[in-house]
Amino acid sequence: MKKSMLYIIAASALLLSSCNDLLDKSPRDTFTNQPSFWSNENLVNSYSNGFYNFYGGASSFYFDDLNDDQVEPSFANWTYRTIPGKSSAWSDRFTYIRRVNYLLDNLKTSTLSDATKKKYEAIGRLNRAKEYAELVKLYGDIQWEDHVITTVSDPATYGPRNDADSVMLHVLDDLNFAVDNLPNNTSDRTQWSKEMALAMKSDICLYWGTYCKYRTQDDNGKAPNAELSKKFLTECTKASEAIMGESFFKLNDWTPDNSGKIYTIYNSLDLSGNHEAIFYHHYVMDVTQHGLCDYTCSSSTQKGMTKDCIDAFLFKDGKPLATTTMNTDDKAVKNAKGDWSIQHFLKNKDKRLSLLVDSIISFKGHGWVRNEPSPDGPLPAQMTSSTGYTVYKYDNPQMTISYRTNTNTNYTDIPLYWYPVILLNEAEAKAELGTITQDDLDKTVNLLLKRAELPNMTLTPEADPANNMGVSNLIWEIRRCRRCELVCDMNYRYWDLIRWHQLDKLDTNKYPNANLGANVSNIPGASNTNGYLNGTDAKRTFDHKYYLYPVPTNEILLNNKIQQNPNWE
Repeated sequence: MKKSMLYIIAASALLLSSCNDLLDKSPRDTFTNQPSFWSNENLVNSYSNGFYNFYGGASSFYFDDLNDDQVEPSFANWTYRTIPGKSSAWSDRFTYIRRVNYLLDNLKTSTLSDATKKKYEAIGRLNRAKEYAELVKLYGDIQWEDHVITTVSDPATYGPRNDADSVMLHVLDDLNFAVDNLPNNTSDRTQWSKEMALAMKSDICLYWGTYCKYRTQDDNGKAPNAELSKKFLTECTKASEAIMGESFFKLNDWTPDNSGKIYTIYNSLDLSGNHEAIFYHHYVMDVTQHGLCDYTCSSSTQKGMTKDCIDAFLFKDGKPLATTTMNTDDKAVKNAKGDWSIQHFLKNKDKRLSLLVDSIISFKGHGWVRNEPSPDGPLPAQMTSSTGYTVYKYDNPQMTISYRTNTNTNYTDIPLYWYPVILLNEAEAKAELGTITQDDLDKTVNLLLKRAELPNMTLTPEADPANNMGVSNLIWEIRRCRRCELVCDMNYRYWDLIRWHQLDKLDTNKYPNANLGANVSNIPGASNTNGYLNGTDAKRTFDHKYYLYPVPTNEILLNNKIQQNPNWE
């Protein structure tokens, strides 16, 4: 077992939760706040290990279904439709920031060597940057705290929220400090490293650069800021290119094994040798486990993929649904085993689609078992999906059936930062800056398209009639590539729609394909709309206020200088 895995969290009950999994480092949330503590490197290291708990694991994939890629069987509406009294989205992150600031404040008087203090300061500032970037995404303006608040007389105690742009400049400073002072480490990518800090910087800077470009005064409380957008997009490219310049990182080949199974970064039992993984969570059988595979291969009705999502994938000729000359027939047809198959459809599409969904349609009244490999004992329960499209992406038949189909027994590794995202970030940032070249495309998205068995993208792609975002053909195609590469991952889709100012695409009244699923027009008795399975009859209506979460009323009652977000009054 690798050294980093020796830190096993004492609270094992928390580790076994599929939706609240923690990285297996030993946290130190309670401590004696004395100078001797902060001058003992073992204790400081143990304390900083607690910051690994700030990161999601398996629960960051598949489960976040407020998007137009999936349909939750019981329907996913907006996170908040009314103003809450309290919210963990606000309070938990400030708790984490306070923990980081305890470290940063006390390192100033520590007797550790300057080099050692810089390393732990870098860890602290990296994680403070992460929490503040998330708070700004959720709430916009937010109070900036760069020290532990200990008295009510501290001006920050009852001060107003700080401007989001100024907070994000602090975040950028923290990220740059972390990049400059964390060590390179590609040998154990479950630990803090310069590469992990660069990946975080790439993500955060792309988000804020595009958000500043597309935001509006009415919806976001601030007008676009071209200068700030350029600054953050440029910083995104610097971070992305630093990672791309590392010889260690490269895309994996999607070569089938002897059974014909392809293993990707999403369903690997061990990412230690995977050259796409920049930072990941290593799970261990019977020690630290999750339930991601179970929810996508057992009897629980799956959050099925939408027609809108399926239609986004290009055909093998590199053309979209509206212009391809290939066969577009997506009707499920009965195969020799009596199952309803779309294999004929998948073979004509982007290879990533066949790695995302099963070739068999299954829904209520038409269950199906993904029994690979064939189990020695009884077959697992039949699968069903809200839309007929079941999620294949995360399952791994190298685990036995009993480990795959129980909620807290799965042990595939989970990526938290990974190389394909960096390639996508680089391409999008340069396209938004207007500096992208064909060579840039060839070093980024075209590597992903080649692996997906699609033609190269050029600087002047053909127009897609489905482009409804008001952007150039090139940016539309780069966004498409991102969507198809990152389906069900970290809820990227929802946050991409936020930063592109396209959140109205989640309005299912205007965009009904976000509620529809597979073509079941050949299947007798299947409830459908124009031949497509109804994932849900519920509707989600867009309102401009949803671009930001509402500030909890309790925070405003405690501090009357905090104002509510736009359109929530």
